[in-house]
Amino acid sequence: MKQSIISTNHLELTLAEVIAECERDRIFVLTDDNTVHKCWPKISSFLCLKRAQLITIDSDDKNKNLASLEYVWNAFQSGGATRHSLLINLGGGMVTDLGGFAAATFKRGINFINIPTTLLAMVDAAAGGKTGINFGGLKNEIGLFAQPNFVIIDAEWLESLDHANILSGYAEMLKHGLLSSRNMWAELIDIPTLAEIQPLIGPSIEVKERIVEADPNEHGLRKALNFGHTFGHAFEEWAMKRSPILHGYAVAFGLIAELYLSTILTGFPSADMYKTVQFIRENYGSLPITCNDYPELIDLMRHDKKNRGSQIKCTLLEQIGTPHLDYSLNENYIKEALDFSRFT
Repeated sequence: MKQSIISTNHLELTLAEVIAECERDRIFVLTDDNTVHKCWPKISSFLCLKRAQLITIDSDDKNKNLASLEYVWNAFQSGGATRHSLLINLGGGMVTDLGGFAAATFKRGINFINIPTTLLAMVDAAAGGKTGINFGGLKNEIGLFAQPNFVIIDAEWLESLDHANILSGYAEMLKHGLLSSRNMWAELIDIPTLAEIQPLIGPSIEVKERIVEADPNEHGLRKALNFGHTFGHAFEEWAMKRSPILHGYAVAFGLIAELYLSTILTGFPSADMYKTVQFIRENYGSLPITCNDYPELIDLMRHDKKNRGSQIKCTLLEQIGTPHLDYSLNENYIKEALDFSRFT
């Protein structure tokens, strides 16, 4: 099913219209313990949600797990959900990932709508049809592709986000710029202040939308969207056991490593690499890994979903807008990239 992404300044009207297009005998709204206080009160009075049943799970990526998934399934059962019910996911990527998976698996699939409330979810997690949960200490280890009936983007939600969460989403936008064009990349790198990001959100969403429509199940081109994520997911999983970091920060640090490998392995221009790395360092800082962490990070990469057999696969760039898919990395190159990430 093709995803339908709608940007709006009139959320109540838009939501009523899309609900009317979805089969529904009951409506459920999934929130976490942040969005239930910050976001749900803004829409709970909508007439189209008058009989909606609210489900709230614990926030934080560590709770994107089987226990939370089972809690949602139980809420569906106790609330009388059928195959004709509708779920509305109101929240960030954790809510849209887990909620989408819950909807896609309950009674072999019910309709769901995503209303992303973070920048990261707007430009990445809520659209594209990837759903899932973490398992065994690994990111998104269990999941499936399931397209939401609609994704509703309302930039007004961003007013409640702190600077760190804006930066987290901006890392995915930066990735989209690197995959798209020099002009888009330059706009993102040279932005005077993050308060001016709103005009850049739509183009960023369009980059992902074009790629997903061409390759919805990630057999080819969609692998480009994994740029920064082979190292990024390993960094995030490593940090989860120590001092957790936001997903976008992990991706930003992953971009540093994978841009370096792109420069030495696929000819990516070093000037563009260093300019991007400087932007990331100035805005995201660094991750306190040491050489003693390398074996653990490499082991985490061996569990990456992009791999084939024992080969660690990675998306690199030949130049801005030209990805090189399925590049096989050996341990020496990985260690070299980790060294670069630490000392540059």
